[in-house]
Amino acid sequence: HIHVPVQKQRQVVEVVKQQKFVDVPQVQIIDKVVEVPVQKQVQVPMITRVQKPVEVPQIEYVDHHIHVPVQKQRQVVEVVKQQKFVDVPQVQIIDKVVEVPVQKQVQVPMITRVQKPVEVPQIEYVDHHIHVPVQ
Repeated sequence: HIHVPVQKQRQVVEVVKQQKFVDVPQVQIIDKVVEVPVQKQVQVPMITRVQKPVEVPQIEYVDHHIHVPVQKQRQVVEVVKQQKFVDVPQVQIIDKVVEVPVQKQVQVPMITRVQKPVEVPQIEYVDHHIHVPVQ
């Protein structure tokens, strides 16, 4: 009767880590330039006419049989039109484009290594010397 050692086999769980790529959404900022109409106010001169009563002197004629030329004086209304220049302030709009940096956040995987003790089966060989008589 020979003693044969029994070998046991065990399954060891192996952990495999894989890296996975994920799409990170990006944010895009679009500037829209909108035109704003400029409104100006201009002063327009207004001309008004005013009636003034005028006195016209009366001349009396006396007959002396002397021929004297008659001179009359009259006041005449004179309308003077003047043009007036007015400074109108102008509004200037200047757009300035400013670049804003875009910041991204990316998740970086963290790898942790854990040591697990594993039992490795040992085989023990035992020699038995059996004495066989020679005949």
